[in-house]
Amino acid sequence: LAHDTRLSIFKLLVKAGPEGMPAGEIARTLDVAAPTLSFHLSHLSNAGLVKAERRSRSIVYAASYADMNRLLTYLTAECCQAGSNTGVENDEEDACQSQC
Repeated sequence: LAHDTRLSIFKLLVKAGPEGMPAGEIARTLDVAAPTLSFHLSHLSNAGLVKAERRSRSIVYAASYADMNRLLTYLTAECCQAGSNTGVENDEEDACQSQC
C-alpha cells in the first residue's frame, strides 16, 4: 500500500465490495495501463490483501476483507500500545493514541 496507485486500487476494490471488479474495469476506472495494473495487483495479491478469481474470460479481483481486518487489528494493537516501543515520535504517538 506504500504506492499511490496500489492504494487507489485497494480502495477501489474495498468500495466495490465482495463481488470485486474485473481487471479491465479497474484499469479503466483508475486510468492505469494494463502492465502497471498487473504489477500492483500482483503485489496486493502477494500481500494477501486482494484475491483473484477467473470468471469466464475475465479475472475479477476483490479485497480480502478477512486479511484486511487482521491487518487493521494488528496495526491498531501496535499503534495503541502504551509505552515508547513503537519508535514513533511523541507527538505522533500521542496523535495515534487519541485515535484509538
